Amino acid sequence: MTPIDEALAKLRENAHDPKKQSQFYDLFLNSTFFIPILGDHQDGAPEGQREIIPVITQANGNDYLMLFDTMERMVAWIADGGEKRFVEVPGHMLTLTTTPPLHWALNVGTEYTKEFLPNEIDWLREAVEKCNAQAAAEASENCCG
Repeated sequence: MTPIDEALAKLRENAHDPKKQSQFYDLFLNSTFFIPILGDHQDGAPEGQREIIPVITQANGNDYLMLFDTMERMVAWIADGGEKRFVEVPGHMLTLTTTPPLHWALNVGTEYTKEFLPNEIDWLREAVEKCNAQAAAEASENCCG
């Protein structure tokens, strides 16, 4: 059981407990996730400017970005014997780069699967943007004030 699994289990047991919600989402935003990719679009682009193409899965009429908290879980999900291409992305960066109507699917294939809906992702994005703005204001105040 990973820390994300434990936090999700506590959240599910106490779905209306703001402290458990906060613990799960804080851990999520501060964790790094493995995202399977199809490859990257190179076309002579410099190393830092390559376009990464993530695997998007469709189910029930929705598009899902697949997220895994361990490489082992990602590899088990891929399980086709092919090359395992992936990127590692912090949770807080996922919130800033995901746009509706994309959903997230966390740890598919385990008993700790969680679906993130677009409005939930938007809520997380707003929280991250607010924290980033507050941190920038504090940094500016400490540096120049």
